[in-house]
This record gives sequence, C-alpha cells and structure tokens, in this order.
Amino acid sequence: MDYQIELRHLKYFQILAEELHYRKAAERLFISQPGLSRQIKQMEELLNVKLFERSRREVQLTAAGKYLKLETDKMFLHFLEINSNLEKIAQGVIATLKLGFIGSAVQTILPQLLKKIKKQYPSVEITLSELSNEKQMELLLKNELDFGFARIKETPLGLKSLPIFTEKFMLVLPKNHPKYQGKKTKLLDFKEESFILFSKEYSHSYYDLIMSIFLQQGFQPKVSLRTVNALTIFTMVEQHQGIAIVPTSLQKGYVTNVEFVPLNNIPQQTTLFLVWKEKSNNPAIPILLSIFNNIDQ
Repeated sequence: MDYQIELRHLKYFQILAEELHYRKAAERLFISQPGLSRQIKQMEELLNVKLFERSRREVQLTAAGKYLKLETDKMFLHFLEINSNLEKIAQGVIATLKLGFIGSAVQTILPQLLKKIKKQYPSVEITLSELSNEKQMELLLKNELDFGFARIKETPLGLKSLPIFTEKFMLVLPKNHPKYQGKKTKLLDFKEESFILFSKEYSHSYYDLIMSIFLQQGFQPKVSLRTVNALTIFTMVEQHQGIAIVPTSLQKGYVTNVEFVPLNNIPQQTTLFLVWKEKSNNPAIPILLSIFNNIDQ
C-alpha cells in the first residue's frame, strides 16, 4: 500500500517536537504511545530521513527534525491566519490593516487617510499602534505590521517606502523664556540650556540627525532627559526641565503651554515615510496605497 505525508503526520510530529517525550505527546494528541511511535516511524520512512534521536533517557530532534519543526510551526501559524481570515470574510470584513505610527503622523496624514479608508472601504478592520521608528521596521519585516509611518534614513532590505512630507525643525521653549527674542532667536543662544531629546531607541538615524544640528552650531548639548514620546517632551519643557528640538508638524494637535520657535537658519530637515513589506499577500495593502496616492498632501 502506498502512503503519503498527511496533515495529521505533521501535527503528530509538531507535538512530539515540542514535548520531546512520547507519553506526554501522545496524551496531548489523545492517541496511544505505540500509535504515535508508528506514525512517526512511518513519516520518517516516507521522508527517508531521521527526525528524532531516541534513547532510553531522552528524545532529541536531529538537524532534519529541527528544520522540519521550524517549517511546520510556520505552516500551522499560516493555517491559523487563514482560519481567522475566513471568519472575518464570513462576518463581512474583507481585510485587516495593522498600522504603526509615530506621533507626527497622527498630527498630519493619518487621520485623513483613515477617514478615506473608512468611507470607501467600511469593512476593512484597522489596528493602530504607536511605535518607535526602529520597532516599526522590526515588526514590518516580521509581518506583524502592514504599514508604518516612520522617519528613516534608508529603507531596510525587504521593505518599500514612499515619502509623505519633508519638514524643518522648531525649538520648543517654556512660555516667557528670557532668551526668546522672536524672529531673531538662534539655537546658539541656548547652548547653556539643558535639552530634552527623542531617545536613540526612537530612531538611531533621527537621533544622529539632531546631534548633527548641534555639531554644526558648534556645541555639544547638555541632555537632561531622553524619551520616545512627544507629549512627555512638551510637558517637561512646560515644567522648565529643559528645552527641545522637534519637527514642525509636532506643534499641531497638542494642548501645551510652550512656545514653538522656527529654526529657519538650520539646513537639516526630516522626512516622514510610508513603509510596507515588499512581498505581502494582504489584499488591503493595495487599497491603502491607492487611497494614499490620491490624498492631497
């Protein structure tokens, strides 16, 4: 009789690979221990490869077994995703979108984009996560995000990007700061102040860009606080814990008691990008790209 690998073989293998114990694996599978042994032996014969090393004391995966476990884990995870998508289709949800963003995206492009998606495709399910630039790239590559709104210097391999807008920087001061001189204000005037900055974990390239501003102005800043949250920066400036440099878009959408001062003599600029996985099967991705390309920015 001819046999071939079936889904049940892979499930038996996966559970035994997790437990590395025939009795415990058999109990999880609700089959007898001899029955599990026969199924695994049959699978090894069909594949013509040894998957487990057995001794009286232990069961270990061979190199081939370790490889197969990685692949079956991915396969069963994909099955779960298929099942979840089928349930959503049955409920009328045609697709899901998982979006990562930094604060300035909320003040600019993101609300407009979400409004248009909901208007044109009300059955698209959207999940939003505020994340650092670095974390967004990591999750995009792991397929745990569909899109990111991030400030990046280079697009990582495997991802694609589109620039949304480029902007200058502003100085953030507490109200009635004694050194504030209106349009004549220069960054160099504040070299003795303590600065509150976005941390390097927020984005290495963004942090380096900010430090290049100070370097060009001829001084090293005294940094009193680093954070990944814009509102924290503004609150600390309000409390006279320091001053800050932020992209101009961050002056929108926050109720704060601070002064935003344009730094017109600073040549450095920063760009917000839309970033996504180059190879993705999510049907909602072309939907968002189509809407994005038709938004007036």
